[in-house]
Amino acid sequence: MFPTLNDLFGFGPPIETHGFFEGIGMLAGGVVFWIEARRRGAKDPRIPYLVLGALVGAAIFARLGTWAQHLDPSKNLSLGEQFLSGNASILSALVGAWAGVHVTKRIVGYRERSGDLFAPAVALALAIGRFGCLFTEKPGTPTGGDWGIVLTPEQAARVGAPAGVGLHPSFVYEIVFHAAAFAVLWFWLRHLGIRSGETLTLYIAAYAVFRFLVEFVRGNEVAWLVFTRPQLFLLLTLPLLAIRLVWLWRKGAFTPADRRIQNEHQPA
Repeated sequence: MFPTLNDLFGFGPPIETHGFFEGIGMLAGGVVFWIEARRRGAKDPRIPYLVLGALVGAAIFARLGTWAQHLDPSKNLSLGEQFLSGNASILSALVGAWAGVHVTKRIVGYRERSGDLFAPAVALALAIGRFGCLFTEKPGTPTGGDWGIVLTPEQAARVGAPAGVGLHPSFVYEIVFHAAAFAVLWFWLRHLGIRSGETLTLYIAAYAVFRFLVEFVRGNEVAWLVFTRPQLFLLLTLPLLAIRLVWLWRKGAFTPADRRIQNEHQPA
């Protein structure tokens, strides 16, 4: 719809809109990561390597996750074309960031849990970065009413959506979710003192459920029955997340620190 900032604002340099908001999101996330690391006293010199591992893993998996979209290999882009111009996936990027951090930990010998440093930073980065998607990609499916984002014929042709009808602002839904998640993480969860690293687990699990539901109005291609490719991925991973959450809950991982201390001092 608005491929450059000049198209979006009507003035300024022809900077790519999507990349601009992604860059601002990553910058904001980096600031939040630095603030949280200082608050927690995380001064280990190996931590920057974890951030680098997360970024590299996210960059690789974001493209790789959308590569084999067709069973016929001839219909897919080559790996080189995919990394240069293929579609990117947030879900794949999150998996890649997780894998990148864990591989880096093995390489540099870092043993501490680091999810609490990443959780609020990722939430804020995605809340801002999704503005790039909002201004450049297909908004969503028709709302069936007189509300929603209405595209001109030119805009509709650019993103492959119907013109003149209200479309679900699916990226607005995502922005609201990630902004709310950041607020919960920043102002509440990180102060509870639950087991180290598990605020990221809670955030990822909540996003997985939200993303599965919002896919019904995203307008992505249906791959099987009524499910899109992201939903098929989530159908496989959501049960694993649920099992992990139940296991962590039974282990007391989500019990606030003050309550854990109180329970430890109660007479048997």
